[in-house]
Amino acid sequence: MLCGLTSQPIWGRSVLVFLTSGWRGDGMAPGGVLDALDLALLEALREHPRAGVLELSRLTGVARGTVSARLQRLEDAGVVTGYGPEIDVRAAGFGVEAFVTLEIAQGAIEAVQRDLEAIPEVLEAHATTGRGDVLCRVAASSHEALQRTLVELDRSSSVVRSTSVIALSRLVPLRALPLLHTEAAPDAGRSGHRRDADR
Repeated sequence: MLCGLTSQPIWGRSVLVFLTSGWRGDGMAPGGVLDALDLALLEALREHPRAGVLELSRLTGVARGTVSARLQRLEDAGVVTGYGPEIDVRAAGFGVEAFVTLEIAQGAIEAVQRDLEAIPEVLEAHATTGRGDVLCRVAASSHEALQRTLVELDRSSSVVRSTSVIALSRLVPLRALPLLHTEAAPDAGRSGHRRDADR
């Protein structure tokens, strides 16, 4: 369950955004489209992850009550899924990343999921279409450690074949705000919420 924001800073944390569709709430743009105020709040949280409601109110130019209500609605709608810290695994000593495609036995997706969840080096995994069935992103501290992880993946009785590629560099980091801007309702939700600086 997501925690509500207070006027106290959320130290060292950043907003986690989950893209969803088909939601709407009082004061939000209909049809699953975020409005200008939603984006302003998300951008403020992204740029100032330690900001509390009072600071977000100042940054966006809307009343504190409006900020609190809109953030709660974004949480309830599943757009904001948490306020956890961003972690750079490379900076933490796991500088070798790879993408692994798994071909699995028919009907074995749940068994593979359990096997993958038991391997700490698996950062994320997705069921996919195409020749491969599962795409995994893994990280390791060295090429030797990566090899051990690949061997462990192949030990799963549900994995028929695996193919791996090593990531050389990150060209575009994980992001959400540019995509949200493409469907944003212009200026919706901002009018009528301007406030005095000391409100």
